[in-house]
Amino acid sequence: MAMWSLAVKSLKNRAGSATLTVLTIAISVMLLLGVEQVRTEARTSFANTVSGTDLIVGARTGQTQLLLYSVFHIGHASNNVGWDSYRAIAAHPQVEWTIPLLLGDSHRGFRVLGTSADFFRHYRYARARALAFSAGQPFDDLFDVVIGAQVARELNYQIGQQVVVAHGMGSTSFSRHDDKPFRIVGILAPTGTPVDRTLMVSPEAIQAIHLDFQAGVQLPGQVVSAEDARQQDLTPTQLTAFMVGLKSRRSTFALQRAINNYRKEPLQAILPGVALAELWSLMRVAEQALLVVSAAVVFSGLAGLLTVLLSGLNARRREIAILRSLGARPWQLLALLTFEAALLTLLGSALGMALLYIAIVLGQPLFEQWVGLGLEVALPSTRQWIFLALVQGAGILTGLIPGWRAYRYSLADGICIRI
Repeated sequence: MAMWSLAVKSLKNRAGSATLTVLTIAISVMLLLGVEQVRTEARTSFANTVSGTDLIVGARTGQTQLLLYSVFHIGHASNNVGWDSYRAIAAHPQVEWTIPLLLGDSHRGFRVLGTSADFFRHYRYARARALAFSAGQPFDDLFDVVIGAQVARELNYQIGQQVVVAHGMGSTSFSRHDDKPFRIVGILAPTGTPVDRTLMVSPEAIQAIHLDFQAGVQLPGQVVSAEDARQQDLTPTQLTAFMVGLKSRRSTFALQRAINNYRKEPLQAILPGVALAELWSLMRVAEQALLVVSAAVVFSGLAGLLTVLLSGLNARRREIAILRSLGARPWQLLALLTFEAALLTLLGSALGMALLYIAIVLGQPLFEQWVGLGLEVALPSTRQWIFLALVQGAGILTGLIPGWRAYRYSLADGICIRI
């Protein structure tokens, strides 16, 4: 107790340098725990992008590439899936439902997804959570469109507005379907998944807007109006990919093997969970790099702590000599300096955690808007507690260095210092 009181009084006497040291450690700890929090939330959000889907089927390619363009809408398919093949697999006795996916068009930089109404009934994310509408309803008419939460927020769209689809993924395009605009009939609630950045229409609508287009260019003299398109056979000829839900998961591997050996065209069926794990392992290098940077920042904070303690040690040599003359033993001086370092580290860690929670509360809307990541205020995870323990241990070890120097100071060394 006497050691605690003496350390606190000593730090109060050097309040300025002690405060700066605590702030330095706090910022370092906030960054370290913040990176870990973002990593954890990103991994959770990443894993929760698709849930309840047993297989994803597309043209034969790498399973990571198939996952990226079908679920995350990143990149393009190397080939498409024939509609007849899709119908044949959908009719398999073990298949309960399927969700067709047609990609290739966009609206002001956001992907347009051609899919059926089954998408809103069967698509699941974040441990079997269903899609919900914040306004409106699923598409019913040929030229209806449902938009994601981020699309509505960034473009300030409302129910009933019209949107024009274009080819390609640029924010601007010279191949636009101006003669066949879509009407917004539904806005989905935020999900934290690529669905938030997607416009959803029916597969027939995708077929309709391309009746007078070939290779992304409108055919000269062959203009098909919206009304004329309604009279045409709009059955799709190809799909980008499709999702499959099975009646029993025991048949997953058997159906996957059958699809991979499909004779009519080269297809590939992947398990979303396995593909997600493989994709995340590819990102582990960046994950470790962020952790190294955070550890370097913490090291710099502890180096600042060491600098403050060592620079103040010479000014405290008379104080040390007085303590020695009052009967303090060398090991007690070592303990005093080490205890001060431990106390500064503890205060810095506590302040760092508080700053992190404040930053999360204030930055939640920005994180959701900019990166689609929802951060939650929660008790530190086991990994974060380990990090805090390591920081505290490093702070104690840092305090041993000036403590050892104080231990070696003799009474005569302190008394001989001239004022």
